[in-house]
Amino acid sequence: MMEEIKNKIQKALDVVGFDSLRIETDEKEEKITIVIRDRVVSPTRTPELVSSITHLARQIAKEKHIHISVDVNDYRKERETLITKLARAAAKKAAVTNGAVPLPAMNAYERRLVHTELSMNPNVHTESEGEDKERHVVVNPADN
Repeated sequence: MMEEIKNKIQKALDVVGFDSLRIETDEKEEKITIVIRDRVVSPTRTPELVSSITHLARQIAKEKHIHISVDVNDYRKERETLITKLARAAAKKAAVTNGAVPLPAMNAYERRLVHTELSMNPNVHTESEGEDKERHVVVNPADN
C-alpha cells in the first residue's frame, strides 16, 4: 500500500520538474517523507509550496492514516530550529519574569514542537490557547 501511494505521489510531483525529489517510506511508522531541492523556488513562496505539496500528498493518501512530511530547501528543518530556539527563549523569559509568555500563532505541528521541547523543563509549563488560525502556545512559569 505504501509503495503504491509513494508511486502516485512521485508521478504527480515528477510533472513539476524539481531539481531533486526524494520520497521515502517508513512502513513501520506509516510515514512518507518528501524532500525537495530546487534552486528556482523563492524563499518567500516556500511555506506555501510546502503546504500545497502536503495537501496534495494527503489527498493521494486519503483515508490511509499515513503521516506526510514535506521539506523544501530545508525550510522545515530551519523552521523547527527557529521554533525550538523561540520556545527556549520564552521559557527563560517566563521563569525570570514569573509571567506568561504568549508565542505567535502556529500550526498544530509547530505547537507540538514547543510543547515537546519544554515538557522536560521543570521551570515552566505550556498550554495552547485560541481558535483556528489564532491558536498559539502560552509558556507559563511552573508556579502558575
